Amino acid sequence: MCPKVHADIEMPMARTGDSTKTDGDSGKHVRKFAQKVERCPGLVWQKMWKLGREDPRRVIHSLKVGISLTVVSLLYLIEPLFLGIGDNAIWAVMTVVLVLEFTVGATLCKGLNRGFGTLLAGSLAFLMEYIADESGPIFRAIFIGAAVFLIGAAATYTRFFPFIKKNYDYGVVIFLLTFNLITVSSYRVENVLKIAHQRLYTIAIGCCICLIMTLLIFPNWSGQDLHNSTVSKLERLAKSIDACVKEYFNENNIEITEHESSEDPIYEGYKAVLDSKSTDETLALHASWEPRHSRYRHKFPSQQYLKLGAVLRHFCYTVVALHGCLQTEIQAPQSVRALFKDPCIRLAGEVAKVLMELADSIRKRCHCSPEILSDHLQEALKDLNTAITSQPRLFFGSNINQDSNMLALAAAAHASQEHQKDSRVSSSSVKTDASTLLEWKSRRVSEQSKEAKRKLLSRLSSKIAITSLEFSEALPFAAFASLIVEIVAKLDQIIVEVEELGRKACFEEYKHGDQIVVTSERPLIVVAQNNIPSHGAE
Repeated sequence: MCPKVHADIEMPMARTGDSTKTDGDSGKHVRKFAQKVERCPGLVWQKMWKLGREDPRRVIHSLKVGISLTVVSLLYLIEPLFLGIGDNAIWAVMTVVLVLEFTVGATLCKGLNRGFGTLLAGSLAFLMEYIADESGPIFRAIFIGAAVFLIGAAATYTRFFPFIKKNYDYGVVIFLLTFNLITVSSYRVENVLKIAHQRLYTIAIGCCICLIMTLLIFPNWSGQDLHNSTVSKLERLAKSIDACVKEYFNENNIEITEHESSEDPIYEGYKAVLDSKSTDETLALHASWEPRHSRYRHKFPSQQYLKLGAVLRHFCYTVVALHGCLQTEIQAPQSVRALFKDPCIRLAGEVAKVLMELADSIRKRCHCSPEILSDHLQEALKDLNTAITSQPRLFFGSNINQDSNMLALAAAAHASQEHQKDSRVSSSSVKTDASTLLEWKSRRVSEQSKEAKRKLLSRLSSKIAITSLEFSEALPFAAFASLIVEIVAKLDQIIVEVEELGRKACFEEYKHGDQIVVTSERPLIVVAQNNIPSHGAE
C-alpha cells in the first residue's frame, strides 16, 4: 500500500513540474512572437522608405499603375460603359496589369506584342469561322480541331527561333491564347463575332491607357537606364581598383573571412559589373523598341553599349584576381611591400582617374580627351618597373646553385623511399601468416588515429617548403604587380570601345577649354565658359 500511495503522490508532482516548465516555455514563445509582431510594422515601413529613397521612380511608377487600374475600372463602375462592353471589361484590367511596365521600352514591347498578337489571332479566327460555317457540324468540329492543332504546333515551333524568342515571344503566346479562345468557343457560342469585337476593344483601351501613362507622365527610358548603368560600372571599377591597392599596402591589413568578404566594398564594386550582363541585355532589347526621344533624334546604339559592357566584364576579371591577392595563403611581408608602395598606389590612382574620366565623358555625352592616357600614368608605370628591377635578389635569389641543391635533395628523398620499400618487402617475406595478420590489425588502428595528423602535417609541410625558398617572399607581390600592369594594358580596349560609343551616339567633340578634375572618391567637374551645353544622344 505504501509504494502505491507514494507513487500516487509522486506522479502528480512530476506532472505539475512538467506542466509548469511547459507553461513557462510557451509563455516565452508567446512573448517573443508578440515582440516580433510589434516590431513588424516598423521594419516594413523602414524597408519601404529605404526602397523609395534608393529610386523615387519606383514610387511614381506605383502611383501610375494605381491610376491606370482606377481608370479601366470605370468600364465596370459607369453604367453606360458597362452596358456597351459588358463583362469583357475585365480584359482591359488584365491588359493594364500585364502590359504596364517600369520603362517605356518594356511597356511598348509588351503592349505592341499583345496588340498585334490579338489582332492577328482574331483575323485568322474569323477566317476559320467563315470557312467552317459553310459545312456541317461534324466537318466543322473536325476542321476546328485540325486548325487548332496546326496553328498551335506551328506557332509554338516559331518560338524556338532566336529572333522570335528574343523579340516576339510574348506576342506569340497572346496569339495562341486568343486564337484558341475564339476558335474553340465559336463552336458552342452563336454570337462569337460580337464577343471578339468587345474583347478587342477592351484590350485596345487597356493598351492605350498604358502607352499614355508610360510615354506622357514621367517616362522612364530603358536607354537612359542602360546609359547610367554603364557610367556606374566604370565608376565602381575605378573605386574598387584604388581601394584594393590601398588595402594591399595597409599595414593594419587583417585576414578577411568569407562572410566579411561578401560585404567588402571592393567585392560589391566589381560584383555589380560581373552580374550586369542579363540586365544590360534586357535594357538594350527594350531600348530598341523606344522612339527617338532625344533632341537630335539620334538612334540609340544599344549594341555598342553591350559591347562596352562585355569589355568591362573581361576587364573586371583582372580586378577579381587583384582582389584575390589580398586573401592568398602566402603573403608578401610588409618590408617587401613597403619597397613598392608608392609606385603601385600612384599607378592605381592614375588607372582610377582614367576610368573616372571615361565615366564622366559618357555621362556628359562628349568625347574623352585624346590625351586621356596622360604622362603621369606612363611615369608611374616606369617607376614601378624601375623599383622592381632595382631589387633583383628579391625575385631571383642569391644562391646560384639553388636549383642543383634542390635536385640533389629530391634525389636523396627518392632514394630513401626506395630503400624503405625494399626493407618492407624483405622483412615481410620471413614473417608468418599469424604475425602478419596481427601486425596488419595494429597498423590499421594506428593509421586511422594518425590520419588527421598526416593531413595537417602535409599541409604544413607544403607551406614550409614554399616559404623556405629564397624568392618566395617577393613571389606573391610579383603576382600582384603583374596584375596591375595587366590592368593598365587592358585600358586601351575600354578607351577604344568608349570612343566607338561616342561616334555612334554622336557625342559632342572634346574641346581643349574643358577641364575635368577627378579624384578617387568623388568626381569634380570644372567646365569652362565656352563649353557647349550637353544634350541627349539617345
